[in-house]
Amino acid sequence: MVTRKRDKKKIRKQRGSRTCGYGRVGQHRKGGQRGGRGNTGRKKHKWTHTVKYEPDYFGKKGFTRPPMFQDEDKIINIGDLNDFIPDLLERNIAQKEGKFITLNMEELGYDKVLAKGDIDFPVKISAKKFSKNAIKKINNAGGEAYYLNKDNK
Repeated sequence: MVTRKRDKKKIRKQRGSRTCGYGRVGQHRKGGQRGGRGNTGRKKHKWTHTVKYEPDYFGKKGFTRPPMFQDEDKIINIGDLNDFIPDLLERNIAQKEGKFITLNMEELGYDKVLAKGDIDFPVKISAKKFSKNAIKKINNAGGEAYYLNKDNK
C-alpha cells in the first residue's frame, strides 16, 4: 500500500476520534484494506508488484530427472565402520590378514565410503567410491583404500 503525506496528516489530525477517519465497523481491519492477505492477488491487482520485484515467481524452471535414472550411492562413514569392525570380524564378514583387516564394501551393500568420524584399525577397504578425506584418514590409520572399478581415481 502506498503511503502518502496526506495520509500521515490525516492520522495525526484524527487521533482521539473513535474511528480515525476510517468509518464505522472495521473498515480499516482485516485483509480487505490491503487487497487481500499475503500473496493474494499476485496475478490480478498486485500484478505490477509481481512483475517488478519477483519476475521469476510464476512459470516452470528446470526439470526433475525421473527416479529410474537417478543414481544414489549407498554411503557409509568411516566412524560407523570403526564401530562395526569388531562385530564384522566376529561374524567372519571381515577378515584379518596380518596387521590389516580387509573389508569389501560391495559385499556389505555400500557404494561409497565417506570421512565422517575416525578409524582406529589399519584396514584394507575396497569400494566403488571414496571421498578424498576418507582416503586420507584410512592412510593415516595405516590402511589402504582400493577401488573396485578401475575407472575411478
